[in-house]
Amino acid sequence: MQIQVNCDNHIESSIRLEEWVRTTVESTLERYEEDLTRIEVHIRDENGDKPGPHDMRCQMEARPKGHQPISVTHKADTLDQAVDGAAVKLDHALEHLFGKLRKKRAGAPIIEESELEAENPDALLQEEFLEKEQEKSVAQLG
Repeated sequence: MQIQVNCDNHIESSIRLEEWVRTTVESTLERYEEDLTRIEVHIRDENGDKPGPHDMRCQMEARPKGHQPISVTHKADTLDQAVDGAAVKLDHALEHLFGKLRKKRAGAPIIEESELEAENPDALLQEEFLEKEQEKSVAQLG
């Protein structure tokens, strides 16, 4: 997984800053290492040289293999909080994506007849009706 760190003009980029961001992202998202090709991190000071609340912004874009990119943004008072917050948001977004994919691969859960009857009694009647219709069709053909 490649991690690319980009800083705007108001944040002084350094090797130490980039390493810290990479370490934070890697430790938060290490379980997705095999599923992601690249993560782009964009750090920005929204107000430039002027102080203000929630003016640090971190946007992270993950590129899952075979899927559309996922992007999250987090604003905070400090750079640390912005990066940490964006990493956590991205973790949640990836968990949601891969959770949906796992469910899709696993297929629909097997439902016992008693569960089906408890949830929707009409479903059993519909199932019986469809079976009888199919038997009629087979009998008419034969």
